[in-house]
Amino acid sequence: MDHSRKERIEPYRQPAGGLDSLKSTTVTLLKEKVPGSRYKTLFRQNQPDGFDCPGCAWPDREHTSTFEFCENGVKAVAAEATSKRIGADFFSERTVAQLLEQSDYELEQHGRLTEPLAYDAASDRYLPISWDDAFARIAHHLRALPRPDQASFYTSGRTSNETAFLFQLFVRMYGTNNFPDCSNLCHESSSRALPETVGVGKATVVLDDFEHADTIMVFGQNPATNHPRMLNELRAAAKRGATIVSINPLKEKGLDRFSSPQHPLDLVTGGAEISSLFIRPTLGGDFALIKGLAKRVLELDDEAVAAGGERVLDADFLAEHCHGFDAFAADLRAESWPDLVAASGVPFHDIDALSRVYARSRAAIATWGMGLTQHRDSVAAIQMLSNLMMMRGQIGRRGAGLCPVRGHSNVQGDRTMGIEDKPSQAFLDRLRDVYGFEPPREHGLDAVDTIRAMLDGRVKVFVGLGGNFAMATPDTPRTFEALRNCELTVQISTKLNRSHLVHGKDAIILPTLGRTEIDAQQTGPQGVTVEDSMCMVHLSYGINPPASGQLRSETDIVARIADATLGGGKLDWLSFVDDYARIRDEIAKVFDAFHDFNARVAKPGGFHLTPASRERRWLTRSGRAQFIVNALEKDTPIARARALHGDQLLVLMTARSHDQYNTTIYALDDRYRGVYGQRRVLLMHRDDMARLGFAPDERVDIFTVWHDGVERRADGFRLVEYDIPPGCLGAYFPETNPLIPLDSVADISNTPTSKSVPVLLRRSAA
Repeated sequence: MDHSRKERIEPYRQPAGGLDSLKSTTVTLLKEKVPGSRYKTLFRQNQPDGFDCPGCAWPDREHTSTFEFCENGVKAVAAEATSKRIGADFFSERTVAQLLEQSDYELEQHGRLTEPLAYDAASDRYLPISWDDAFARIAHHLRALPRPDQASFYTSGRTSNETAFLFQLFVRMYGTNNFPDCSNLCHESSSRALPETVGVGKATVVLDDFEHADTIMVFGQNPATNHPRMLNELRAAAKRGATIVSINPLKEKGLDRFSSPQHPLDLVTGGAEISSLFIRPTLGGDFALIKGLAKRVLELDDEAVAAGGERVLDADFLAEHCHGFDAFAADLRAESWPDLVAASGVPFHDIDALSRVYARSRAAIATWGMGLTQHRDSVAAIQMLSNLMMMRGQIGRRGAGLCPVRGHSNVQGDRTMGIEDKPSQAFLDRLRDVYGFEPPREHGLDAVDTIRAMLDGRVKVFVGLGGNFAMATPDTPRTFEALRNCELTVQISTKLNRSHLVHGKDAIILPTLGRTEIDAQQTGPQGVTVEDSMCMVHLSYGINPPASGQLRSETDIVARIADATLGGGKLDWLSFVDDYARIRDEIAKVFDAFHDFNARVAKPGGFHLTPASRERRWLTRSGRAQFIVNALEKDTPIARARALHGDQLLVLMTARSHDQYNTTIYALDDRYRGVYGQRRVLLMHRDDMARLGFAPDERVDIFTVWHDGVERRADGFRLVEYDIPPGCLGAYFPETNPLIPLDSVADISNTPTSKSVPVLLRRSAA
């Protein structure tokens, strides 16, 4: 019996990593039936002569020649290198309705798609279609639309810079800025907050800064699962005496102790302690916590001045580089400590302790993930974090700065290349000047607005360049309805997922090469580039034979859709397929930062797109680092729900399991949280269980409290007693995405509030 299918709850006592990490990857390789000849692939991951990992966007240490083990990186590679295949025979034996009954895990396990397919409504099956006919059918649908903005073009973070650039150029020549992308669902709040404060929506640090930081504050991240290689940097920092603080409702295993597979002694000694301080805000309490930290730092500075001691604030930085500090300081002084403590869920003594750690730091890094970006006030929280770092001049200094850690490998690069529903006029002007056409000027649709537009019939064609849109998005039943309302849905994919089964009236699946596979074109094997979380751009080549002779690269597919739709009169799209260096030359024409792109990226490790804020140049309206005042809002959806339901109201966060990457589920275990063989579990504090009359292992149904009268529910979740703040719940996504209302989004960024959903529980009838 598959070990992962034994449903049990069993606290995990070991550190993150270690031998269990090696065992888990071995099981994955065997389960995926990866041929032994391809095991060498694992040792060429993120190497000078290898390929870029298709997983997370954590940077490589200059494409080091030393193998850096990453459990989830191995699983991502194994998923691509699997020997399991899906072709026409597979679909001839299964209807779409039958496949819809399978879980997301079961769909993932079928293997690699091998040929283009088109949906046949009469048989409810996907049937083979030639590549030429597929491109012609897509072009027919696009050309038949009365307006280009009736189509929407989604981009996943696995897409390369070359493909993303070609995709956005095609879509804008077609006539729309409808570019929903995975960033809309995760780090959009960072992308909208940081340009207003420091001028650029990217990290101000590089990997080397982690070697020089004496304080690292980790907000809303679970590196052991989402960015495992980050733990090696945190381990090294902790061992040299840096203070690492975890700010998270959950005390995640990897931020407690880590046993590095790169260091055999760790396997004997039990690994290294990572965090020396844990701060546990309530869900939705991040803004209040960070504002409390800023208020306390200001008070500590006042105390130092009164005592004639060394100032806590960096007065020189504030005077030379900042704007708006006096108004910000006045707002902090006026803020109520009882309100901040109550809203954050963090006792004052913990806020004081973290403030003193930060006040003592010479070089501090603030790093964060989706725990900070998926709340209603996420943009305000990230701006407050910028304010906090600016107070002490902790930006543009060695070993210090802001570090949003992106998810998928090129989600940041996609945005750099122009995958943006709200492009700047300067960028559109550049496209006009280089290519001689007038780009659309109106803002397009992001992910949430695309769903609304499909529901309303305003968007009739949906093209998905990677990803699993149906399951990554909120309000799942409404998203399903939206996709089914389309005239055509196109999915460019490596493996089967639910987005292929929840489709438009016409539907096409285009199978593509994976990052690990050789991309052979007219001029030889092609390499592609990505931009990691710290703005490093590097080139890599696949090394495995393609899973099928019929596969095409994403770049090839996009170019041929463009050629079929627009023709080759204005641009010879097919010439870009022969040699991707030609695309990089085009990128260099549009973006000054990519000058001499081909020559610079040919060097080992590539090059750094140095953000102006790292050099203390501020591309803000004031021309300075901008302090922004945001009030602590009390009239929130959670507050209104609590007014109606009192202490029956709980707040839910969605999260990944350990054996999961985005919507891809590799196995049914969440080892570090002690959950095995199951996913419909609900993490809950024992006091809440007792107060509401529940017991561990009971099954409950979850209901969203929202104002629109729509019933949103997720049934049959097993209660698990867990160390989570009272009043908070944790569960996996995508299973709980149906609970997130489509209009429950972050202010400004429109990101779904996946980390703060007001819910009620009822005992399951079954």
